[in-house]
Amino acid sequence: MLVLRLVGILVLIALVGSVALYLFTRNRRYLTFAWRVFQFGFVFLLVFLTLYALERLVLVI
Repeated sequence: MLVLRLVGILVLIALVGSVALYLFTRNRRYLTFAWRVFQFGFVFLLVFLTLYALERLVLVI
């Protein structure tokens, strides 16, 4: 769970920084980067939770 929290914090920092840079410069490149970081974070979360659920399932069996 430590890895999930660390990645979550890093994704949040990257998103806030990218949106702040977009608001400051109006360069759409930062929004594209923020969207990619969000997608990566979401996929990482899904993979992590799937592995966690499979681990729990194996422990029950």
